Amino acid sequence: MKGLRDKVALVTGAAGVFGRAITTRLLAEGAKVVATDLRTTDIQRNPAIIAVRHDVTDESAWSQVVHTTLDTFGSLDAVINNAGFANLPEAQDPEHVTLTHWRAVNTVNVEGVLLGCQAAIKAMKDKGGVIVNISSIAALQPSPKMAAYGASKAAVRHLTMTVAAYCAQRGYKIRCNSLHPGWIDSDMIRGARTPEELAAQARAVPVGYFGSPEDVAASVAFLCSDEAAYFTGAKLVMDGGVAMQ
Repeated sequence: MKGLRDKVALVTGAAGVFGRAITTRLLAEGAKVVATDLRTTDIQRNPAIIAVRHDVTDESAWSQVVHTTLDTFGSLDAVINNAGFANLPEAQDPEHVTLTHWRAVNTVNVEGVLLGCQAAIKAMKDKGGVIVNISSIAALQPSPKMAAYGASKAAVRHLTMTVAAYCAQRGYKIRCNSLHPGWIDSDMIRGARTPEELAAQARAVPVGYFGSPEDVAASVAFLCSDEAAYFTGAKLVMDGGVAMQ
């Protein structure tokens, strides 16, 4: 992707399936990466990447990770707010979801993204940069079985537009866009369904199959690149056509 070589990207949730794929793709494009997560043992190591333990809901931790990024690589050009979670042991439907579980999901998925956007603006407002917020097609459709998750991802979409508009109005050369993956093949999906259920779910996708973590990573790389220079406040939906149904 044009313009990614030697850029510095901060990726949260880097130990997860999306985070690992995003980190691998950005490194392949020549970027340097600060990979953050609550666990760092699953993050690859090489001279172009550093792993940092990071709780995205901790405001002071954001200041520290940005300081580490600047101290190590000298700049910060992109922040990918990827950290988040969905599956909880108790019900998330709107009748039975508990306030405790609702707050747990929204604290990570919304407040963590807000703090990431604030840290990115502070670090990049003088020279410009890119923010990519990982949302979901759950932001665009009803989520009867995952009310907390769907609401959190809808909030991420609205926050993305707000950040993009704010930065434009202030004259900050910071682009902010949201990515909305659909059904992505992963251990989490496979572990929650039988082979028959997976096959039926794949048939329900208009293109006939699940996306891959590498599809997510390619979309992130595009949004971070100079090829997406005219994108801000946009929602990039990569779902095999599910949301159009």
